Amino acid sequence: MEKFNTLTSVAAPLPLINVDTDMIIPARFLKTIKRTGLGADLFSTLRFNQDGTEREEFVLNKPAFRNSEILIAGKNFGCGSSREHAPWALLDFGIKCVIAPSFADIFYNNSSKNGILLIKLPQEQIDKLTEDAELGANATMTINLEAQEITGPDGDIIKFEVDSFKKHCLMNGLDDIGLTMAKSDKIAAFEARQNIIVA
Repeated sequence: MEKFNTLTSVAAPLPLINVDTDMIIPARFLKTIKRTGLGADLFSTLRFNQDGTEREEFVLNKPAFRNSEILIAGKNFGCGSSREHAPWALLDFGIKCVIAPSFADIFYNNSSKNGILLIKLPQEQIDKLTEDAELGANATMTINLEAQEITGPDGDIIKFEVDSFKKHCLMNGLDDIGLTMAKSDKIAAFEARQNIIVA
């Protein structure tokens, strides 16, 4: 997966609570095991009318936020079913970081394993970042994972906590397969020993 070090982007404000995985990517789009193509249907019921036209009022349909890579969300983001398609859809759309007061545990783990940085912050700081995001296209934020800092459009810095193992994996682009392959020498040595014992 892609390494995550620093990210500078306009942030899209989505201050809804309890955004579940079915809202992120509705069940009718889960007929694929590919990680690509799901971004087109991200937040489908929020983004589109029944006739397929865009809802102009939805944040990711507004010109200022169409290319946002950061999402400022409400508490309990990613609740509901454990579908891994939810982080796949976010990443395929271009969202690389979600900042919220809290996340559902399974979604939190699935996201980090797919290269998305999830940041938990107190509600007061979320409110400040949401206000900053609402300024639109001229209000970029920078996420520095190594320093664990968010720099807002006004230059204010917010520190955040992140699990050290998840940080290591994100900064080095290591998903579960990558972690296994990093130990390929030890795996090969083990297999060689087993072959000797069997022979």
